[in-house]
Amino acid sequence: MKRIPTIARLLPLALVILAVAGCEQHNPNWKEESNNPQFLHRSLQKITDVIVHDIFSPPVASRIYAYPAIAAYEALVPGHPDYQTLAGQLSGLQPLPQPEAGKEYCYPLAATRAMLLTGKALIFSENMIDEFEKELLREFQAINMPDDVYNRSVEYGEAVAQHILDWADKDNYKQTRTFPKYTLNDDPARWRPTPPDYMDAIEPHWDKIRPFTLDSASQFVPPPPTPFNVKDKKSPFYKEVMQVYNIVDLKDEKEKEERIAIAKFWDCNPYVSHHKGHVMFATKKITPGGHWMGIAKTACIQDKADMMKSAEAYALTAIALADAFISCWEEKYRSELIRPETVINTYIDPEWTPVLQTPPFPEYTSGHSVISAAAAEALTHVFGDNFAYTDSVEVQYGMPPRSFNSFREASAEAAVSRLYGGIHYWPACSIGVDQGKEVGKLVLSKIEMKK
Repeated sequence: MKRIPTIARLLPLALVILAVAGCEQHNPNWKEESNNPQFLHRSLQKITDVIVHDIFSPPVASRIYAYPAIAAYEALVPGHPDYQTLAGQLSGLQPLPQPEAGKEYCYPLAATRAMLLTGKALIFSENMIDEFEKELLREFQAINMPDDVYNRSVEYGEAVAQHILDWADKDNYKQTRTFPKYTLNDDPARWRPTPPDYMDAIEPHWDKIRPFTLDSASQFVPPPPTPFNVKDKKSPFYKEVMQVYNIVDLKDEKEKEERIAIAKFWDCNPYVSHHKGHVMFATKKITPGGHWMGIAKTACIQDKADMMKSAEAYALTAIALADAFISCWEEKYRSELIRPETVINTYIDPEWTPVLQTPPFPEYTSGHSVISAAAAEALTHVFGDNFAYTDSVEVQYGMPPRSFNSFREASAEAAVSRLYGGIHYWPACSIGVDQGKEVGKLVLSKIEMKK
């Protein structure tokens, strides 16, 4: 793992501002002004923007969210005696560096530094994080805290980030980059690449990634998918296929439009390709995990959560998402079930296309169903059930906002959206919800954030 540059080498502009500030009287309200959760909210949004820009797959994106969120949480804990470290609670996480006894720190600054440094190490476009962080550090400088507090806090954030990155370096991610691609065979029930790009299967070895709270990737194995059978039109599998085929073929135009709207709202496909003749272009969008981290941000702002509670919400949600992806992907490459689009094009209607573009990995269970249910459990734990909110996360990607009465209601809609989108059979959605709930409940049983 590459070492993190120290502040002395990284931010000369900030140090110039620091020198000037040192000649001025310090702001007596610097603690209150620096304890602004917007520093975390904006940092999370920047990480999301870079994930979209760099086109990370949904499982990889979940990993990118988890470590920075944990880093921010851990950097804040020493300033909040009612909270406790996740060291010893998360798999492989050893005790973190501690602040120097008797010294004063700006923990919000340390948390922001830790979050962005950790995130920068996990993405490609580091310059996007660099420029953003310089802006935030200028804002912290403008608060005019004591010089020694500023330096000490930035250095503490760096120490936390380095510890988290050293831990991340041992989660098998790098090793899985060298593993072989998914291999195809002639089994008619087995997944095959789908139109329009016929991409290789994404992350077939994600079950080898170290979980955060799961005992293993196979801790929650769902029942097997419905047996493949397209010869008997009365078979359960054939009925599931026809349900997908007819799902938006409705006489009621209003209901049809609503189903399509739900499908598109929860699409969250990071790379949708468009083909017009010989021209191909792509639309970049948020991942499913990114959508739920955005919902966490929405809830924090609506709840007027302070920085510590916001960090709690981000870390808990990100951990639930990451473990849910590991659990789901383990099942996907166990069952290796063929997608509806392939079955329908092969046996029923070669011209049929789903509402959504089929993502490049096996069908069962539905990733969105699993991870949404897990995230909903985490957010319900932090903010309570019946937390009504309006989800505007997708507005910047061209979707209108949608309102929900609770996180669980939203997760249920996310699940059925995959059926409406024509990319999943219903069992993958309904059973996926059950699987995700189990993961979410496990996360809550394994992690105690408050003393």
